[in-house]
Amino acid sequence: MVGLGNPGERYAQTRHNLGAMTLDVLLERSNASLKSHKSGCLVAEVAIADAKAVLARPTTYMNESGRPVGQLARFYRAPPARLIVIHDELDIPFGEVRLKFGGGTAGHNGLNSIVPHLRTKDFVRVRIGIGRPGGTGAVAKVLDTFSRTERDELPAVLDRAADAVEAVIGRGLDRAMNEFNTRED
Repeated sequence: MVGLGNPGERYAQTRHNLGAMTLDVLLERSNASLKSHKSGCLVAEVAIADAKAVLARPTTYMNESGRPVGQLARFYRAPPARLIVIHDELDIPFGEVRLKFGGGTAGHNGLNSIVPHLRTKDFVRVRIGIGRPGGTGAVAKVLDTFSRTERDELPAVLDRAADAVEAVIGRGLDRAMNEFNTRED
């Protein structure tokens, strides 16, 4: 699975880095750390739900994630359908987690980069809502930091996203979608 984000401290606590932040939660749960890999990703081989898994973070900027993700998938001989990409999503309210297989990219630069390198849109997405800060059309806001209220909620959001990844691996996508794609009241 791949957690998308931008490298460096400047972007570490921005909305666009929710995928990488979720990956950090999974690494902590697995008591693992990332190591350099020839694909251009940082990787850790772990066990999740009694299955072997690779946690990865591209070392490139978001809009250049495709090359290292494609190389990583080829190295591990992983078909795209088994790939889980964790990323932020503007069109989902802040804090909600949704699962999806395939479909469009909704203009997400990381996904736009990955699709041509995998030659398919058919991979699992764990989408973490950031809402549209500042209203509709406010795409540039993905590089903003979180409000105080959002920062307070962030640990629970990241835990839920990590739980979703573990559910996909442990129970399968359909069962995980039934659990995580249901709105909480």
